[in-house]
Amino acid sequence: MEFLQSVIGYFPRLLAASPIVVQLALGAMALALVLGLLLALARISKIRALRVIALIYVEIMRGTPLLVQLVYIFFVLPAIGIDIDPVPAGILGLGLNYAAYLSEVFRSAILSVEAGQTEAALSLGYTPSKALWKIVLPQSFVVSLGPIGNYFIAMVKDTALTSVIAVTEILKTANVINAQTFETTAVYTAAALLYLLISLPLSRIVSVLEKRARVHV
Repeated sequence: MEFLQSVIGYFPRLLAASPIVVQLALGAMALALVLGLLLALARISKIRALRVIALIYVEIMRGTPLLVQLVYIFFVLPAIGIDIDPVPAGILGLGLNYAAYLSEVFRSAILSVEAGQTEAALSLGYTPSKALWKIVLPQSFVVSLGPIGNYFIAMVKDTALTSVIAVTEILKTANVINAQTFETTAVYTAAALLYLLISLPLSRIVSVLEKRARVHV
């Protein structure tokens, strides 16, 4: 009973850090969506140089740990004169990393759209670019909703990694509280439960989006 009271007692301080988690996740996802789509278009481009550049980017970002990327952005870039504050650095690191994964989601979704639809659009006088933006991308986005949602949930949890670059989010706050109280089990249990409470509703929303997406495919 005393343990449960301790866990509940730490919730207000940890909850106060949750807006930073929302800011990180939304900012990084916006960046990841835009850059991921551009990378996907580059991967399917007829221009070989674009395909190679996009492939190299994806392999580097997926082949190195997100934690290392965050540390590199925050601690290494200042050595060459590029200083970024903790929260923007966290958004940048998360966004650049997840863009590599979302690019594969977008690329697969675009390629899943039947070629006949593009051919039909071209026969109606659409230019290739107009057919892409008006016909292919809307359908591919519907197919991508489920995976995008799952990656967003993963990103919310990965915001905890930004604690190493001095972002005062939930885990960083838990570290501070633990250093003050030494109630390690209660503090980190409260932090874990708070992440769970954030993730569960998001998982439900993703499930609903996936069902709706299957109806429209």
